[in-house]
Amino acid sequence: MTAGTRGEMDEAPQQLPGWAIPPSEGFTAADLDRLPVPAHTQLIDGGLVFRSPQSAFHTCASYLIVEGLRRHLPGHLRVRREMSVILGLRQRPEPDVCVIRAEADRAPDQTAYEASDVLLVVEVVSPDSEERDRKRKPQLYAEAGIAHFWRIENQSGRPTVYVYELDPATTSYALTGIHHDRLKLSVPFEIDIDLTEIDAL
Repeated sequence: MTAGTRGEMDEAPQQLPGWAIPPSEGFTAADLDRLPVPAHTQLIDGGLVFRSPQSAFHTCASYLIVEGLRRHLPGHLRVRREMSVILGLRQRPEPDVCVIRAEADRAPDQTAYEASDVLLVVEVVSPDSEERDRKRKPQLYAEAGIAHFWRIENQSGRPTVYVYELDPATTSYALTGIHHDRLKLSVPFEIDIDLTEIDAL
C-alpha cells in the first residue's frame, strides 16, 4: 500500500454542520430565516436545496425576462429576481423571476412573498435543476394557486419559453404556448419580448 493510498484511507470524512441535518419532520419555511444557510437556499418538501453555480445562459435569460417584463408591467405590479415564495409549511422555493402585486412589498428587510401575492413565476432550467423545474416546482406552484408559470429552456444558446396557465378546476397547469424568437402574450398582461435579444447581452 502506498503512502498516498494510506493517506486517502486515513482521511476523516467531512462532517455536515449541525444546522444541515433536518429534524425528523423536515425543515419549515420559517427555518430559512433562522438557519445560517448559503444565499438562495430553497426548501422543497422539507429539504434544503442549495444553489449551484449559474451559467451565462441562465444569467442572461433571467435578465432578458426581467427587463422585458419591466417594459410592459402595469403600475400595480412589480417584477423581482431570486426572492423565495412561501407555498406551504415545508415549501419555500425561489423562482428565478416572479411578478408580484405591489402591496406585497411590505418591508425593506423582507425575505419572501406569500403565494397569494404572486401572479407569475419563471424558472430558467439548469442541468442540475431539470427535475425540479420541469416537474416538482410547477406542481407546487399550481397547487398554491399561482396563475401563471413560464419555463425557459436553453436551445443552442437561445431561450425557448414554455407558457402555462392554471386550470382552477384541476389546480394544475395547462400549456398555452411555446415561444422561440418572440414572446408575445395578452395575459397576465400585454407582453412583447424579443427573445433573440439575448445575443446582445
